[in-house]
Amino acid sequence: MPEHRAPKDGLILAINAGSSSLKISLYRRTDGHATSPGHGAVELLLTSSITNISSPPASFTFQLASHKEGREAKKESVDGIKDHAAAFSYFLDHLKNESRIDRESIVHVCHRVVHGGDYYEPVIIDSESYHHIENLSDLAPLHNGAALSVMKSAIESLPKASSIAYFDTTFHRSIPLHIASYAINPEVAHKRGLKKYGFHGLSYAYILGAVGHYLQKDTSSLNLIIMHLGSGASLCAIRNGQSLDTSMGLTPVSGLPGATRSGLVDPSLIFHYTNRAGRITHDPHQAVDVRVTQAEQILNLESGWKALTGTSDFGEVVKNMQEHLQHQGATQGRDVVDWQSEAKWKLAFDLFVDRIVGFVGSYYVRLGGKVDALVFSGGIGEKSVELREAVVRNAECLGFQLDEAANAKVGEQEGVAVNAGKRADTSRVLVCRTDEQLEMAKECALEEKFWQ
Repeated sequence: MPEHRAPKDGLILAINAGSSSLKISLYRRTDGHATSPGHGAVELLLTSSITNISSPPASFTFQLASHKEGREAKKESVDGIKDHAAAFSYFLDHLKNESRIDRESIVHVCHRVVHGGDYYEPVIIDSESYHHIENLSDLAPLHNGAALSVMKSAIESLPKASSIAYFDTTFHRSIPLHIASYAINPEVAHKRGLKKYGFHGLSYAYILGAVGHYLQKDTSSLNLIIMHLGSGASLCAIRNGQSLDTSMGLTPVSGLPGATRSGLVDPSLIFHYTNRAGRITHDPHQAVDVRVTQAEQILNLESGWKALTGTSDFGEVVKNMQEHLQHQGATQGRDVVDWQSEAKWKLAFDLFVDRIVGFVGSYYVRLGGKVDALVFSGGIGEKSVELREAVVRNAECLGFQLDEAANAKVGEQEGVAVNAGKRADTSRVLVCRTDEQLEMAKECALEEKFWQ
């Protein structure tokens, strides 16, 4: 393993492994003054992404930060990329040719890891920490495995660089015991680590800093309700700059539904779902031995709005819902949904909004009605005008009000945090463009023990 303390002019590579994607950003440390969250600690040199890894051909992009506005990033379709390790190798092969940056100049590689168990701070990847993360893979089956494969590839390809794991669970270590605990046998819970961990922590940490910068307030004084809405979706209640509660729990499957995740369901549902009788029954002869892997498969990969509509693209859900409502009218008054009709699009949209609003209301009460801002983030939260409108409309009784014109133009506004509400004092509605890679690189740059 390389020396952890690296020369200050060394580069930081930040890697975010999704279930079928790999996002990569390269930074250099800087001593400049902060003009936006994260800046002042690091300077972005380039970004790259590889998508559709699980359904080839993969799509590869490479963009230098120095490219002038309007200049196209390199984009290409690649047949040979079928896993995350191959995607990372493909990036490294292009690094020098496209940027003239030698891989030897990379001294730290930051890896986003969804589930860190009881790791409460970033750790250098060695044999012990690697196997600990590996043992947690069953709790985050869509992500931890992908991150591990990239770690292994990074250690082999960049032997002089330190690989450092940054955990989504770390941000939520402040959640009080009575909120993090489940009402089960405490001895079993403690032995097996069965508690609420929470996820999307790197995103929430970045958003907290960005909103503090935008509002010109110390983060330790902020009360926020943040929504990270994407293919994986969650909410977080932040009190005095710390996580008070979050919608995901022991695993990312709990809480809000996602593209392929069920979200919160009755714990008994999975047993009835797999029952041979095809209906609710307590006949032991109809029982099925449901294994953890089978339950994870159903609740993580065979649910969500893809199960409801056939697509994992929420933009398609919104588009088809609008077209259906325009041409056929809303399907109100039906007791039974016709699954062959187009009503499925509205069902998926309304269900997602309902679950979000339920958590918003709960967290508003948890924060005693003292909320500095309601913040939308994540791919859907940042891009879906319609979803923001529906959520805020349902939360108006709490004092949140949307500025429809501002909401419609969020995509045209510059800056990390953008106002989308009518209120300029309290109960603001903001949209924040999150950046988990920048958060990791910033934390790495500011950690003295990693530098000479």
